Amino acid sequence: MTAASTRNRRTAAAPPARPGEDGASSRDVLLQTALDFFSTRGFSGTSIRDIANALGVSVSNIYHYFGSKEGLWLEIMEYSVKTLPARLEGALADVTDPLARFEALVKAHLTVSTSYQRELRMIFIEQDRLTVGGDKINHDVQRQVLAIYIRELEALRAAGIVRTEHLKILAFNVLGVINWQLRWYHGDGPLPADDVHREIIGFILNGLHGPTPG
Repeated sequence: MTAASTRNRRTAAAPPARPGEDGASSRDVLLQTALDFFSTRGFSGTSIRDIANALGVSVSNIYHYFGSKEGLWLEIMEYSVKTLPARLEGALADVTDPLARFEALVKAHLTVSTSYQRELRMIFIEQDRLTVGGDKINHDVQRQVLAIYIRELEALRAAGIVRTEHLKILAFNVLGVINWQLRWYHGDGPLPADDVHREIIGFILNGLHGPTPG
């Protein structure tokens, strides 16, 4: 089992690490514990006191680091969701062939989704009522990601690989496949993440071509 999958399977019921254990800082431990609660109870179902009680610290200790529950939520989005567009663009930096670019794009997206499965699932899939700031980040990121996919699909259409005129619908279909694995993927399953990703990528690439013109 990978370190990422171990992290992804932690729950709020598990004893959280204490500051100083395994080199964890107070800030890191607070963030991880908040993520445990948010991913199981949702944003509205979690209180600062829940997090403080789980760690055996005072509520004021959490306010010292993050200011509020919203501050905790936004910090989680900052290191996971908000970085997604840049990570996707980074995967395309040295790739020129349109089909290779699209494969690299999907592979990078799946890799990030596996590393931050709980964070992305609770924001993109479960979509608990976010704060105003969280809503803005969420919508901005989704617009950026969609724009990246449409741009790459336009290049595939120009190369004659994609035939459909409805690229936005095709992009939504591709993103639907990628986001759905946030629900069903488990890091301790019979296949390693790389094998699972190859299956998903193959499925998506085969679906890009569409029916042969009759």
